[in-house]
Amino acid sequence: MSFPGVFSLDTVFLVLLCALTVLIIAYFRNGSKSHAELNFPPGPTPLPIIGNLHLLGLKNSHVTLMELSEKYGPIFTIKLGMMRAVVLAGYETVKDALINHPDQFAGRAHIPIFDDLKQGFGIAFSNGESWRQMRRFTISTLQHFGMGKKTIEDKIIEEAHFMIKMFESHKGQEFNPTIELSAAVGNIICSIVFGDRFDYDDQTFISLVKAMNENSELAGSAVLQLYNAVPILGFLFRKKKILLKNQNLILQFMEDFITKNYQTLDANNPRSFIDVFMLKQQQESGNPNTYFHKNNFVHTVTDLFGAGMLTTSTTLRWAMLLMMKYPQIQEKVHNEINTVIGSERFPRTEDWKNLPYTNAVIHEIQRFANVVPLNIMHSTTEDLNFKGYFLPKGTPVIPLLTSVLCDKTQWKSPNDFNPSNFLDTEGKFVKRDAFTPFSMGARACAGQPLARMELFLFFTILIQRFRFQVPPNVTNLELSSDMGFNLIPKYQNVCAVHR
Repeated sequence: MSFPGVFSLDTVFLVLLCALTVLIIAYFRNGSKSHAELNFPPGPTPLPIIGNLHLLGLKNSHVTLMELSEKYGPIFTIKLGMMRAVVLAGYETVKDALINHPDQFAGRAHIPIFDDLKQGFGIAFSNGESWRQMRRFTISTLQHFGMGKKTIEDKIIEEAHFMIKMFESHKGQEFNPTIELSAAVGNIICSIVFGDRFDYDDQTFISLVKAMNENSELAGSAVLQLYNAVPILGFLFRKKKILLKNQNLILQFMEDFITKNYQTLDANNPRSFIDVFMLKQQQESGNPNTYFHKNNFVHTVTDLFGAGMLTTSTTLRWAMLLMMKYPQIQEKVHNEINTVIGSERFPRTEDWKNLPYTNAVIHEIQRFANVVPLNIMHSTTEDLNFKGYFLPKGTPVIPLLTSVLCDKTQWKSPNDFNPSNFLDTEGKFVKRDAFTPFSMGARACAGQPLARMELFLFFTILIQRFRFQVPPNVTNLELSSDMGFNLIPKYQNVCAVHR
């Protein structure tokens, strides 16, 4: 049904006119004081209603923000529609905020589309005591179930067997590994959260994986960035409806699984994150102010599944693309794996220290892929003076991870794919303080140890078993990207030839 078929054109015009009037009034009311009067950081002059959206290039806004930092410095102001946000650029500035002032910058900004999706529950987009309790509980429970330890390593190795069979089934022919790779990575967090894995042909599970991948792409789309800037016009955006429909599917899956799990709960033998959360709910049943309620339960589980699947699987997709683009680097990785481990057994985490070049390549993939370029927007939790400027409580803050991972003062060749960024002159692996793909400070990724183990094991196993080649019809493999919630490779097909 067409839009005019639902509302008359006169009605649409009247609604838009009223919305425009409200926005103009709000703009001049909120913008009556200049940045100088408020001692706010400088920035480009905003236009009424849209702010600086005309400058950003919504498909690659991180690139534009990098260019603006060259003009306005390491801390500047940008207006995203009606929202005035402060951008932090460069390793030293981002580190100063997130490491030296962790509590003051630990808030999560209110972003309309994520307010719609999460309603302040869970971990990723919550604030205050609810966030602190969910994060503390989640980290301790993940550690209880072996995050970063041998028990999880065994599950990754087990999952790798299924993933290899899936890759082998394509017999070296071109295919898009996005969904299957997401499912393989997702199964690791499933083993912790649900206590079991799912088959790749489980249609309910695959529907969940597809919905999360689609939502990740939609959340960062230009249309939904426009909605975030001018939320009063949200009824016009079809993609918002798709996003919410997918979210309902995801939440229903989680609720059904949780309800089913209650029937077999054994207080003396908790099998999963869900079991432990249920037991915590029972323990707090007499507390009317508990944060361990249904909404936090469902959204925390959803956050874990999404965070545990999307960024790691996206990074592995970049890894395949980069190995196809640079076959000489791929072969050097394979030769090191073959020399240290051979082909008879799978790599283990104890091999990590003996594979300096492979380790450097994995780190450089993460740095170059830059899968969360804008970070997730923070906010200030109190009034504070920072770098000579006054930031009121609740100021949205963008700690620009691109500016850290591509900081010219920190990297030999920030815009190129170069594993030597993590190697010394003797070929030994070197840790770098500016390596921050998981962010830093109070809001750093809670599952970082798990993600690092997954990337190392999945990547080394894939290179050990397969040679990734450019599909025959591709003459110039570009390293371009599309902006979603994560930065995803625009070209996605691979040829995995069994070695």
